Amino acid sequence: MAKTRHIHQRMNQRGIKQQMLEIVKMFGVDDGDKTILNEKGIEAALSEINKLSKDMQKMKNKGGVVLVEANGVEITAYSLDSYSRNKARHLH
Repeated sequence: MAKTRHIHQRMNQRGIKQQMLEIVKMFGVDDGDKTILNEKGIEAALSEINKLSKDMQKMKNKGGVVLVEANGVEITAYSLDSYSRNKARHLH
């Protein structure tokens, strides 16, 4: 989105980075021509990020997760390192 000279000046004066504005857009609440991310909203977003981080760590411990889907239907899911064709060949 285009920015005015005014917002560049105010961001510099107030120590507001572009990444902060992106976070406001993601988690803020629209209020007319404003998007507001207050302390309560920040706490809720942090809580969700912490949950996401825990889930990502669990997925990392599994070596990744695979989701198989076709035509918008989820068919199966498994840990990335749960099946190896090489292991299967050596068993026969």
